[in-house]
Amino acid sequence: MLIIHPIIQFCATLLACFVFFLGLQRFRMLHLKQKTRFNWKQHVLLGIMTLLTLLAGMVGGMSMVYLNWHGFLVTGVHGKIALVILPMVLFGLISGLYMNSKKKKRKALPFIHGTVNLFLLLLAFYQMYSGWWVYNAFILGN
Repeated sequence: MLIIHPIIQFCATLLACFVFFLGLQRFRMLHLKQKTRFNWKQHVLLGIMTLLTLLAGMVGGMSMVYLNWHGFLVTGVHGKIALVILPMVLFGLISGLYMNSKKKKRKALPFIHGTVNLFLLLLAFYQMYSGWWVYNAFILGN
């Protein structure tokens, strides 16, 4: 059961890379004045799926830690970074849903949305590194 969390988070992180690439097209249009195609619907759909999957994986990971090791944050920096990522996931969801429901020309909110989600993606990559340590220390006993 403990192997499911890293698989889910890895898949969500890979999908996040694609969603970031889609969002980069909007950045190019709005801020670099380049002509490009932004697939709004695909970005929104996959973005929601990605963020909800990251959120579910986070809840699942914390649940597994609590059930197996009877505490929270026993995984050190891995658990602490998850708590830093949580508000970013929520901001990404809320700001994305807001922009999708009230479509209009904007520059600041899409930029902030993209910047926060880029930082979230970078932290997700760090989570892979720290998660590898958690897996080796707690699961394999190395």
